[in-house]
Amino acid sequence: MNYCIQCILPETRPGLVIDNKGICSACRGHEDKERSIDWSARSKMFDSIVKRAKETSRDYDCIIPVSGGKDSWYQVIKSQLHGLKILCVSWRTPQRTAVGQENLDQLITKLGVDHIDFSINPNVEKRFMMASFEKKGATGIPMHMAIFAIPYRLATQLRVPLIIWGENPQLEFGGPEADRLSTELDVNWIANYGVTNQTKREDWIGVNELTDADLSPYALPTTADLKTFHPKSIFLGSFFRWDSFENFEAATKYGFSSHSSNKKTGSWEFADIDCHFISLHHFLKWHKFGFLRIFDNLSVEIRYGRISRKEAIRNLEKTGLQKPCEDIERFCDFMEKPVDWFWSTTERFRNKEIWIKEKNIWKIPVSYTHLTLPTKRIV
Repeated sequence: MNYCIQCILPETRPGLVIDNKGICSACRGHEDKERSIDWSARSKMFDSIVKRAKETSRDYDCIIPVSGGKDSWYQVIKSQLHGLKILCVSWRTPQRTAVGQENLDQLITKLGVDHIDFSINPNVEKRFMMASFEKKGATGIPMHMAIFAIPYRLATQLRVPLIIWGENPQLEFGGPEADRLSTELDVNWIANYGVTNQTKREDWIGVNELTDADLSPYALPTTADLKTFHPKSIFLGSFFRWDSFENFEAATKYGFSSHSSNKKTGSWEFADIDCHFISLHHFLKWHKFGFLRIFDNLSVEIRYGRISRKEAIRNLEKTGLQKPCEDIERFCDFMEKPVDWFWSTTERFRNKEIWIKEKNIWKIPVSYTHLTLPTKRIV
């Protein structure tokens, strides 16, 4: 398995491409941010979009999907500075953390915005999540469908002219150049990059006794809906240079809080702390793709010059495998299944193209001498 020679991301990361110089598309995206994108022109473009939204809105100028995380705070703060009347919308995860709830409450109160917290029938969420895990080895399919569908559909129903999302994942984590430089998150983008394992809501009807009505909260606006009213849907990170650490600093000034004890996965104590099940979504990438959330975090820090590649590798070796045992138990309790069920299901999706078994231990052979992974500890 090959790794980018500038960061530590592997070629197996979905959507990532390593070019003939050994550099991944996420690092190329960072080069775009530094050299190719005219941020002054993008800022003026955003001003025009804001002006249009204000001219065409009825009640709210924009919807901002929020979880209560640092990026949510930044999106709201930045939009308020542009004078937008905001409706915040959340999908209420079935396992929101205490710190996630506190930060969401503080965002609504301290930033002073209206808010819809959309809850889906937990029995439906349970059956959908079980089906996605058993059939695709992924717990995050229902989560991502809900995150995108609920704000988009509400915008069309309430005739809110603008939806403001956060980062452009193709720019931050690697994607084709055209999509890295794109500014819009539309239904086609969701179909291509919505982290749903190339499935649609309709594909799950009849699975685990899920009905069309059960899955209605996961429905995107139809073509007919969008012909009647089509909100503009954009990445804020395509108009203003995105930096997770700067977002964290901005959010903290207004009331966002985090602590090392809240960290569930990765190397950042201020990210992925809103839901108990997010750690599973990231952990399952290990068996399927051979990387974890910490690879993403450290690679971002390399690109911003905060650490060297050698320091990132040492951090990786020191940390070892981040196995979210408590969250796995919590997930199994929610599913009313034994923990052995989780591990046996996970094992079915181990990618034998990247893993080999030596002396009864699974390992990933590393073909790039630039990166040595702690395979003895990470199994």
